[in-house]
Amino acid sequence: MTLLPARAPVPDQPNVVLIVCHDLGRHLPCYGVRGLRTPHIDRLAAEGTVLERYFATAPLCSPSRGSILTGTYPHENGLMGLVNRGWDMPDRTPTLPQRMRDAGYATYLFGFQHEKKDPRRSGYDHLHQVRGPHHAAAVIPSLVEFLHGARDATRGGPFLAVAGLSEVHRPFRNPRYEPQAPEAVDVPGFLPDVPAVRQDLADLGGLVHAVDEQVGLLLDTLADTGLERRTLVVLTTDHGIAFPRAKSTLYDAGIGTALLARLPGTVRAGARVDALLSNVDLLPTLVEAAGSAPPAGIAGRSFWGHLRSGGGEPPAREEIFAEKTWHDAYDPRRAVRTERWKYIRNFEPGPDLVLPADIAAAPSATAPEVVEAQARDRAAEELYDVVADPWERRNLAGLPAHSAVREACAARLRTWMESTGDPLLQGPIPDAGA
Repeated sequence: MTLLPARAPVPDQPNVVLIVCHDLGRHLPCYGVRGLRTPHIDRLAAEGTVLERYFATAPLCSPSRGSILTGTYPHENGLMGLVNRGWDMPDRTPTLPQRMRDAGYATYLFGFQHEKKDPRRSGYDHLHQVRGPHHAAAVIPSLVEFLHGARDATRGGPFLAVAGLSEVHRPFRNPRYEPQAPEAVDVPGFLPDVPAVRQDLADLGGLVHAVDEQVGLLLDTLADTGLERRTLVVLTTDHGIAFPRAKSTLYDAGIGTALLARLPGTVRAGARVDALLSNVDLLPTLVEAAGSAPPAGIAGRSFWGHLRSGGGEPPAREEIFAEKTWHDAYDPRRAVRTERWKYIRNFEPGPDLVLPADIAAAPSATAPEVVEAQARDRAAEELYDVVADPWERRNLAGLPAHSAVREACAARLRTWMESTGDPLLQGPIPDAGA
């Protein structure tokens, strides 16, 4: 392993280990999902802080991960679709590893990234890419090997280590994963409780358990190497689980994401934060945790004060915004979510439910309710009372009693689109891969 030049130690700069799962949403026991086997992630939640209302800027991989990496919205950083479908992020947009490097950190990537066509342009000092799929069972051991020699590799300086995992992306059925028992599955309210959905969720549970085992290895390694009390561990994901009405939609099941953070003695243990937060906020949070001022001129706001013991909570967001432009096909939508209301603007006609290819081929797609939603025309506007209707099943946009709320939310959304230079306001957005 290449040694970095010696650097003067900087006090109070924790190491940062950031684990980014694929398609996990909030499908974890610490978010109320029953029947899953995740003792190590449960331990991480108990020893740290859980963000209860943390949202992605997009229900798709590259756009959401671009926001994590830059603190900006997809239409600001160029990732309005997937990297593997022609989209890319320009090098002029500063990334998390670049900003952490400016703060004195050595930066490492282990496994998966989906923000740049060429990962060497992401800003990391070192890339550790495993052969084949980036399964947790391959990526985390590579990270663990680094941790055992981290002091020598970084010459005592702080480090950022990002671990990108392919789990829990489809396909779920694989001999390497042991599924849950279908009868023990907790079916969320946005899905029909039918055998095909139960089996699909049971198969997903096997992948979640596989991730948990590797999280346990990581936590044990931090304890064994003496790094535990000097390392901020963050576990998060890009968007919701790969099921109908979740991934690739702007419903909470599509943009609601997990974030768990632990730093013994600094991050509150056993705490739960219910403030509205967005994943554009993660970059400035980590920069502040590193001892630097959060960068100005980006959409993200630091929530480090929400995590720190005695840190004083920063002002909460009044709303979060989310977007979808390109996935398998053109499907431009924008959304604003407040404490009580979710407003979605659909900019093109089409079916009420659009399934990306991985979900369309899944057992859950055969459920009659899902098939019917794909044949039904969508509304141009959607409005949901997420307090009374948390699964967003009843669209209130066309009801006169809610016209004032709808108009206020629509105005909020348009103001955001204008202030952030959303090109969708100028008309349809061409496919970058065409």
